[in-house]
Amino acid sequence: MRCPFCQNQDTDVIDTRKMKGGETIRRRRRCSVCGKRFTTYERVETVSLTVVKKNGEREPYDREKVMRGVRTACYRRPVAVPQIDIIANDVEASLMALDEQEVPSSAIGDLIMYQLRELDEVAYIRFASVYRSFTDIGKLREAVDELLEPESQRVHTQSHSE
Repeated sequence: MRCPFCQNQDTDVIDTRKMKGGETIRRRRRCSVCGKRFTTYERVETVSLTVVKKNGEREPYDREKVMRGVRTACYRRPVAVPQIDIIANDVEASLMALDEQEVPSSAIGDLIMYQLRELDEVAYIRFASVYRSFTDIGKLREAVDELLEPESQRVHTQSHSE
């Protein structure tokens, strides 16, 4: 494993722990050159998913892309890094539960929005503004109004709009 600080290839594992019921392995490492410590995670890569974008292009599912989008939405918000990781894990678990090889990007965006809505309202609006490509203040207002609706009314409204 390459040291993220000095790029040296020679690192030592100083601690290994199983996490999430053995689904993930966390390793603490130390660089033999600069002596700095860092953490790596290993997890099983299950099924390879293909994401179908809005324009019809297909690309492999990229967990890091999900993480980047959530991190950007949560910038300077009181959201801890482990919470962002939980969102990515939940999104992946939901995608795997679909048991499909191809998933529309809109499904991924909707899953992320649902998670952010429960976590942080400002992060939700930030993500929605990019994901839904707000073109004017009216669209932003609709998203905020939707966020402010009581849960019972949201469920009622969604069932009538389908």
